[in-house]
Amino acid sequence: MLTVAKGANLALMFFLELGVLIAVGYWGFTLGAPLGLRILVGLGAPAMFATLWGLFAAANGARFPLHGLARAAFEIAWFGGGAVALVASGVATGGAVFAVLYAVNAVLRLVWDQV
Repeated sequence: MLTVAKGANLALMFFLELGVLIAVGYWGFTLGAPLGLRILVGLGAPAMFATLWGLFAAANGARFPLHGLARAAFEIAWFGGGAVALVASGVATGGAVFAVLYAVNAVLRLVWDQV
């Protein structure tokens, strides 16, 4: 049973990663700006976030993998950015739920040594 829970926690981590990209894209497309800028930010913000994740945090593939406190700070900023993007685009409840899901996921990954 614990193995299933650990697997579900890792799956949640993956879906949270995708959620950040969706959230920052959604935020970009909902900006109160001209259409060209909304398209630029709506596509550019997820590309920037994905690049940062690939450089510093991608499992077994990060170019400059972070560890310890640096990894924790990066994750908090990255996933926090997704939650803030949801709040900034008018989905405050979604942003709060996202933040709570990340916090639970992070604690479980620490307890189960999945980091």
